[in-house]
Amino acid sequence: MSTSLTGAVDTLYYVGESRIHGKGLFAARHIQKDTLIGVFEGPITDQDGIHVLWVHEDTGRTYGVLTQNDMKYANHSSRPNAELNGEEMYATRAIKPHEEITFDYGDDWTDVP
Repeated sequence: MSTSLTGAVDTLYYVGESRIHGKGLFAARHIQKDTLIGVFEGPITDQDGIHVLWVHEDTGRTYGVLTQNDMKYANHSSRPNAELNGEEMYATRAIKPHEEITFDYGDDWTDVP
């Protein structure tokens, strides 16, 4: 298991090998519900791609963030332990140390656990 802590917010997470897909984000320590885990950082884009996070604002504006920090390794789950608010990821429940941090990518990913 890799223990890269670069880009971590207060070392909350690290990048490691995922059982879901390739690499993933894992809790470096206990994370309490509602804690800010991290922010997807990178240039704004209108081109889709493997590490593009699509943000849908309440105003109706939609834009992509070509994520260039470790947050790009957050995998999908239909039973996530985190959710997004814009470009920020928050814990939706307590997350145990070394548990993979996941969020729901949306309707196109319903067949993935």
